Amino acid sequence: MDRRALIGLAALGSALAAAEAAMASGKSSGGGAPANAYIPLPTATATILRRDGRRGVMTVEVGVDVADEALRTRADQSRPRLSAAYNEVVRLAGERILPGAPPDVEWLSRALQAATDRVLGKAGAKLLLGTVMVV
Repeated sequence: MDRRALIGLAALGSALAAAEAAMASGKSSGGGAPANAYIPLPTATATILRRDGRRGVMTVEVGVDVADEALRTRADQSRPRLSAAYNEVVRLAGERILPGAPPDVEWLSRALQAATDRVLGKAGAKLLLGTVMVV
């Protein structure tokens, strides 16, 4: 089972419960991003060189949070391009890792955010990182 889908369902359920509670009390839910602003994407992977000289795998779970509806539609339609751009960035990050060293998550997050902005054509989408794992 894809746990990112399960997390999305849990977030959707809590957002629906909050909206129902706000409607029952007569209040509006206020500002903020809509419940469907999160767009999950496939896990990006890259081959790395491990400390013992064998090959390993680096995986990065990613998603995009887009509050603007027009940009969210563009991001949803650009899922294949976003996935390809993320795989390329993770491949570059895998090349930068020294054998036995942890990945540079700060560089990775900046590079993935830049790839998001480049693919979508403008800023406004926030990259969300999940697990960054090297095996």
